[in-house]
Amino acid sequence: MTWIKTMFGTEKAIIGLLHLKALPGDPFYEGDMKAVIKQAETDLEALQAGGVDGILITNEFSLPYEKKVSKVTVAAMARVVGAIEKKLKVPYGVEVIYDADATIEVCAATGADFSRCVFTGAFAGDLGIVDKDIAKTLRLRRALGIQDLKLFYFVNSEGEVYLNDREWEDVTKTMIFNCHPEALVVAGGMAGTSPESTLLSKVKKSAGNLPVFCGTGCKTDNIREIFEISDGAFVGTTFKKEGKFENGIDKNRVRTFMEKVHAIRGE
Repeated sequence: MTWIKTMFGTEKAIIGLLHLKALPGDPFYEGDMKAVIKQAETDLEALQAGGVDGILITNEFSLPYEKKVSKVTVAAMARVVGAIEKKLKVPYGVEVIYDADATIEVCAATGADFSRCVFTGAFAGDLGIVDKDIAKTLRLRRALGIQDLKLFYFVNSEGEVYLNDREWEDVTKTMIFNCHPEALVVAGGMAGTSPESTLLSKVKKSAGNLPVFCGTGCKTDNIREIFEISDGAFVGTTFKKEGKFENGIDKNRVRTFMEKVHAIRGE
């Protein structure tokens, strides 16, 4: 039995994304933390009522993302998780987008079961150069005494170019050897867009028995194909009202998606 099965109760897990509204310090923060918490509660209820296997809480609307987040972001995310914690009924994780060390710190403060982030590599894109220090991050996890925290590593980064001329198969193999991820994630160009199936296949083939998840663009009409290749998926935009990134979660869309997942899994 894999740790995916142990944690989520299935070998093909669907982790619903709970996207927090803009937080204090963010350019588009609306000035009301109570509204942020209320939306998080509403989305959490919809995700769980729809039947997801796990939930990842992210600061998705902290655009444009900081490479090293402000302290107020860490504090705000911890406040939101604390406010909704008693309502969480499935395994949950927290991700502070782009800031791996802050992600570890928030997970330590909130008791998260898992997390996902760009933990390794160096990328170039709209934010400039994003350079990760996985050695520091893993030492921080050890120092904070949360070695059981499971980490999903992005192999590639959404909408960015990896500053490396190696094939993705080689990147996957050396990432596993050097950095010891518990699972890998393959992303598309941005939220709501799917990675190429060939890329997902290449990473999974190179990863061997290590779980590989699809990170973006999972929809009702492609989840069967994704499951044929990968070990699960993170799902966000598909669950939202009208399938639009900026909207809240639609319980009926979650339920419809999960009904197909259950059928594929033979449940």
